[in-house]
Amino acid sequence: MFGSHLSIAGGPHHALMAARRLKLDCLQIFTANQRQWSPPAPTDELVEQWHAERRRTPIPVASHDSYLINFASPRREVREKSIRLFVDELARCEALGIGHVVAHPGAHLGIGAARGLDRVVGALDRIHKRRVDCPVVTCLEITAGQGTTLGVTLGELRAILDAVAEPGRLAVCVDTAHALAAGYDLTSAAGAEDFVAQLDGTFGLDLVKVVHVNDSQTPLNSRRDRHEHVGLGHVALDAFGVICRAFPQTPKILETPKGTDPRGREWDKLNLKALRRLARARS
Repeated sequence: MFGSHLSIAGGPHHALMAARRLKLDCLQIFTANQRQWSPPAPTDELVEQWHAERRRTPIPVASHDSYLINFASPRREVREKSIRLFVDELARCEALGIGHVVAHPGAHLGIGAARGLDRVVGALDRIHKRRVDCPVVTCLEITAGQGTTLGVTLGELRAILDAVAEPGRLAVCVDTAHALAAGYDLTSAAGAEDFVAQLDGTFGLDLVKVVHVNDSQTPLNSRRDRHEHVGLGHVALDAFGVICRAFPQTPKILETPKGTDPRGREWDKLNLKALRRLARARS
C-alpha cells in the first residue's frame, strides 16, 4: 500500500483527486495550513466536497500535524498553543473521517530529554481529556535527532507510550530517512532486518500504523532531516525492500520533493514505481 503526501491547495478534496490521478493506494495531507497557530476550521462545503470525493477515492488517509507544535517546549505559552492546535487537528481529522494523525513529540530546547518527555506525556494526557472518545489515533514519529528533538530512539517513543494514561490512543510512525539519520543502519538489507526486529521487539509491528518511505540526503547517524528521492540517497534499495515487505498492508507514504526529473517525469510516479518494484523483489 503506497501513497504520498499531497497538497490541499484549493481544498482538501483536491488531494484526493490528485491521489486518484497518481493511482495511489493511500494518502497523507495537512488538514490545514501547517504554518498557522489558528487556521480556520474547514467549512461545511469543504467537508462535503471531501466526503464526496472520498466516496470516489476510498483510500486510507493520514494527516500530519503542524510543524509549529512542540509539546516539550520549556515555554508554557508554546505548550498551551500546541495543545490547542492539536485538539483542533483531532477535530478536523474526525470531521474528515481521517483515522490517523502523525505527530512529532517535540524538542526539549535544553531542559533535558527526561523533562521534555514528561511534558510530552502531560500534553497528550490533556489532549485526550479534551477529546474524549475521539477515534483518531496519534502516531508518534521517530525523528532524525536534529538539535534537541525527542523521539530519536525507539526507546523514547516507547517511554511515551508507557507513561500516558490512554496508550490505546497512540501508535507509531516509522520514517526511513529519520531512522537512518538517527543512527539505525538502513544502509543494507541486513541492517533493515535488524531495525524491523527492533521495532517488533519494542512495539510489535502491528503498532506501526504509518511508514514514511523517504531516502536521506545525509548519511547514517548524521542527525539531519533531509529527504531524497528513492535510490538517490543513503538508504539502501534492499533496505527499502525489507521495510516494504515487513509492512505490506500499512500505508507507506512518500514525503520526497515534488516536481519532475530532467526528462519531465513526475518524481512521485518514479518513486512509487521504484518502491513497488522493491517490495516485490527478494534478495
